[in-house]
Amino acid sequence: MKNILIKWLVLTISVVIAAMVLPGFEANTSDLVSLFIGSAALAFVNATLGRILKFVAAPVNCLTLGLVSLVINALMLWWVGTMNFGFKVDGFLPAFLGSLIVSLVSGVLGGVLLPDKENKD
Repeated sequence: MKNILIKWLVLTISVVIAAMVLPGFEANTSDLVSLFIGSAALAFVNATLGRILKFVAAPVNCLTLGLVSLVINALMLWWVGTMNFGFKVDGFLPAFLGSLIVSLVSGVLGGVLLPDKENKD
């Protein structure tokens, strides 16, 4: 349960950092509840619809060496961003660059904050 909350916090921080860096990507930092709901919606959409789309697009993904996964992640971020759940994305290019930044920051913060499962005593 603790890991889920940490992952949720990491995703929210990643969205805020992407909004700080990119024009066309805005996060409503004055309403933290809405921002946390938006990051939860993004996680849910990626875990459900994103996985289904990646499974269906697996043959094309192999041919493009994984570029289709980047496009699917951008589309999921763009779609959730249009719902105005704490953050807003104005187009595909900010969504694409935002998904790269969110993935990078989430990976780094998750690697630092989440415990390593292999070193479990």
